[in-house]
Amino acid sequence: MVQVEVDLPHTNCAVDLVLCGRHPGTGMDSYLAVELKQVRHATVDPRCPIAVDLGFGDGKNKLHPVRQVQRYCEFMMRYLPHLRENEDRLTGVVLLHNARDADVEALFELPESEHGFLYTLDDLKRFRRVLTSKFAAASGEEAARALEQARCEPLLKVTDVARQRSVTGGGLMLLDEQWVACDRITRHLEKTVPHTGFNVGLFADLDSVDGPALVSAGKRVFVLRGGPGSGKSAVALELLRALGLKGREAVLASGSHAYTETLRELMGSTARTLRSDGHRSARKLYRYFNSFTDAPPDGIDVLICDEAHRLRRNSTSRWTRKELRNDDRPQADELIRAAKVPIFLLDDHQSIRPDEVGTADYLRQRAEECGCQVEMIDLEVMFRAGGSKRYQRWVQQLLGLDVSDPVAWRPDGRMNLMVADSPGQLDDFLRQRALEGATARITAGYCWPWSAPDGERLVDDVHIGDWRMPWNVKPDHSVAHAPRAAMWSTDSRGIGQIGCVYTAQTFEYDWNGVIIGPDLLFRDGRFTVDRTGSCDPAFRTSVDDATVARCVRNAYHVLLTRGVVGTVVYSVDPDTHNALRRLIPGTIGMQHYVGARPKLTAEGSQLPPAYGRGRR
Repeated sequence: MVQVEVDLPHTNCAVDLVLCGRHPGTGMDSYLAVELKQVRHATVDPRCPIAVDLGFGDGKNKLHPVRQVQRYCEFMMRYLPHLRENEDRLTGVVLLHNARDADVEALFELPESEHGFLYTLDDLKRFRRVLTSKFAAASGEEAARALEQARCEPLLKVTDVARQRSVTGGGLMLLDEQWVACDRITRHLEKTVPHTGFNVGLFADLDSVDGPALVSAGKRVFVLRGGPGSGKSAVALELLRALGLKGREAVLASGSHAYTETLRELMGSTARTLRSDGHRSARKLYRYFNSFTDAPPDGIDVLICDEAHRLRRNSTSRWTRKELRNDDRPQADELIRAAKVPIFLLDDHQSIRPDEVGTADYLRQRAEECGCQVEMIDLEVMFRAGGSKRYQRWVQQLLGLDVSDPVAWRPDGRMNLMVADSPGQLDDFLRQRALEGATARITAGYCWPWSAPDGERLVDDVHIGDWRMPWNVKPDHSVAHAPRAAMWSTDSRGIGQIGCVYTAQTFEYDWNGVIIGPDLLFRDGRFTVDRTGSCDPAFRTSVDDATVARCVRNAYHVLLTRGVVGTVVYSVDPDTHNALRRLIPGTIGMQHYVGARPKLTAEGSQLPPAYGRGRR
């Protein structure tokens, strides 16, 4: 039995073929993952043995096909326990069916394994022997059915990866461009930066580091660009983990308070040392962009700047000491100067405040003005939204971040997208998903006041008709029954409050509810921004309309792309809500079951209750 284009769990990647059958020796289920390549010639990048030019003429290197199928097999085994029941159950091969050995000779230098063998036209006899050793002359239908019905383990989220780093040294399965990027960075580090160990830098006082700086002209800046769910933060954490295991000084910096404090909390609470030591190390390992104003040049081996779209023009704030204030020095220059190998990970459509300037073009400009080489890497793999690249493009079209006009959502079997008839229905639906064991959160545009707690009680600031709910706890405040602002996305109690873009960015949850406020209205076939509907204090100063529009669109881009399994939307504006009904076929309905209580589900399409009768 042959399965074609078999999706990897939770991603938009697929194995070309999976052959299913019975093992001739054991009689157990046996599988062969096959990657087919039409290449005739291939060369290996001298800088990186797993980056290859497959002769497609696009000027882009691809992951070595043997390494690609190896990673695909490892990824399948991690998330499909059925394949782990026997270590010989899954084998991987690459078949270059148009190539001769001599034309792709460089590809054979990468070591093969049970999850990755390479065959060409000259090796067809060997490939046939692989088939006969893996499969008996019996039907593979049962094995194929077992694979299709196999239980799939949930996707590791960013916080899971961070927690594994602190406890077990776990790690993340990187695919395609992610693996090429990490390998290229680590090899560049090995070739250009002497090993220093842990006796300086991160685990010493950075102010006391007094060593020779790298010549600026020899420094290379890496910029990794990808959309929501492309694994930017996972790559950052995996780099941090891998470099730490090699004894390298690496620091992860961010401009997000929620992200940084969550990582610090996870490391501090799970450290194997005294709790105070864990928190102290966490503050040095996870830092903010504005904490490098007085850092010595090249004082750190590697500085990983995650969420780099949140870079500010400069690091000056009301807390900056007078002697360190420098409004003319770009924050990006401080970060580039501070490390021997600076790495930036960003999405060009996720800057959400007027003074945030992080884009790939901006970073390239700053790095070149600092005399550095720039290497740009695009991350194409999709881990969120069920691996639906279509959903990511649809959101950008919907919000006007793409040159195309909004289009109707066409379900692709990966992502669940629905319109709720009311905020109460949205709330009830998500709470039911949480009771079933899923993670679920509600977010909204910043269109209502955000009050400090009234003693130990959160104020129900967000009110739509008779429905009311509080925002998440304000930063620098706390109440007994709700998580701190930085932990809203990861603490199960967060389902009792509405999150804003500042607490939701970077994080993900299974089910995502989004309330579109009066700052984003659908008029004349497209979304327009009405700044009078926003309560964000960042827009109260003399910020021009174009900047406000960019920030509001990017904020909803963030909110609409947090869901791993599904997203439910509701708009407070009637015309906008009807437009969403026209564009999104999915609805929530009350389903009745024999012998069980009715419940809200995403099954089928129903007429909203308020419109069940005709006009009187």
